[in-house]
Amino acid sequence: MRTNAEYSKLKDSNQTNYKKEKSTSFLNLLNIKKYKTEHWMILPSIIILAIISIFPFLYLIYASYMDFMISSDQPTFNGITNWKKVLINDTFWASWGRTLIFAVVGLLLEVMIGVGIALAIYELPKGRNLVVTLWMIPIFVAPIVAGLLGRFLLNSTYGLYAWLLSLVGIDVQILGDVKTALAAVILMDVWEWTPLITMIVLAGLQSLPKEPLEAAQVDGANYMQRLIKVVFPLVSRTILVALLIRSMDILRFVDTIKITTEGGPADSTKVIGFYLMEVAFKFQDFGAAAALGLTMLFATIFLGKQFVNFMTKGDE
Repeated sequence: MRTNAEYSKLKDSNQTNYKKEKSTSFLNLLNIKKYKTEHWMILPSIIILAIISIFPFLYLIYASYMDFMISSDQPTFNGITNWKKVLINDTFWASWGRTLIFAVVGLLLEVMIGVGIALAIYELPKGRNLVVTLWMIPIFVAPIVAGLLGRFLLNSTYGLYAWLLSLVGIDVQILGDVKTALAAVILMDVWEWTPLITMIVLAGLQSLPKEPLEAAQVDGANYMQRLIKVVFPLVSRTILVALLIRSMDILRFVDTIKITTEGGPADSTKVIGFYLMEVAFKFQDFGAAAALGLTMLFATIFLGKQFVNFMTKGDE
């Protein structure tokens, strides 16, 4: 059994060693000679990235605690008033609810269609590049143009889609009806961004090792068995990357809604990104908009962390 004096001596020794290690690591960090040429070459980029990322983030936090109305001459500190204004607002929570519906339904459709098209293109013996090029066209259309195109096609007077629906007895103002407006906007987003899912998944399929597929075929596995047991497990992380990219884009979805519905009818298409734009530029309450933007940032970070956890789960 050790005495109290021995324990005290051992504790002091551990603390001394810890301080030495900490001091050594700090000195290593300041040791300029150990850095290689490539480290110095990327230093300007790191500094610029820090300036354009850290400063706006800190300023956003500062603005969220200030009375930043455009009518005031000088912003004044108002504590957590902006946060209370945002968090107890029913429109805020309703916007998040619509964003969740948008994300779940939109991502589900985009993944199902995108993965299906990627598998079909992957199996093509010839003409794959031509099909990919044609399928990628919607990505190069600006979201505002996609919104204008959707608005014209769904117009009840001269819209092609509205006319086709009227032939089967469906005569409704699609973008002017609470029941159909959000679904129409979701389908516009699916049309524009499903090719991105296809492109990412197709890249993953083309990088698959041939041996597992050939071994499964030799063992007598049919196409569906190879797909479920071999292909999907190998491209699952690629699909997760595609989902991560699209889920973050959906949180910032504004352009098409601005052109087609302006958040209506009756706020049925007012997602969180559009609500942020409305608070900032329509109501000109930049303090509340800053608090609202921070909630979106925290949601994005949380979402990204969950995807990263899923992707690294098998590595532990």
